Amino acid sequence: MEKLSFDSFTKKIYVKASLEKLYWCWATTEGISSWFLRKAVYTNESNQVRNSREHIQAGDSYIWEWHNWDGQEKGTVLQANGSNFIEILFADPSKVSVTLEDQGTAVLVTLKQYDIPTDEKSMLDIHHGCSNGWTFWLANLKAYLEHGVLLNETEFDLRDIPLAGYQFVNM
Repeated sequence: MEKLSFDSFTKKIYVKASLEKLYWCWATTEGISSWFLRKAVYTNESNQVRNSREHIQAGDSYIWEWHNWDGQEKGTVLQANGSNFIEILFADPSKVSVTLEDQGTAVLVTLKQYDIPTDEKSMLDIHHGCSNGWTFWLANLKAYLEHGVLLNETEFDLRDIPLAGYQFVNM
């Protein structure tokens, strides 16, 4: 058994959808904005914004914005193989990788966040916060692809609630 630690975590979920559809959900502006983000912008190494249906590539930069949060996440695409693997710099200096494995009737989605600093703030904000967040967002991805529903809150504005990100399960 792997040892649990505060410098990384892994989340897995089976999703009944094609490998191609799941990769589209992670690797295009249109896809990632359909279930996860309010807005995403990917810029290639020549500083040109990628078309919303174009796959991201290693070296791209991104800016992500969520519903109910005024901040932005900025990072770099470290790897994107065009079919089943993506790795990004996320919550710098940590990294997130997404691996998609076809299991016949479903795809196993494995998300790993690692290289998380182990100071108290990072353990709370990145390890605890992101671990909880990714658990919800992977369930949201499954609900979206298998049932056509989104579970994240878009109707009520939660931004003025100081602890909303720690209390609401569908941020």
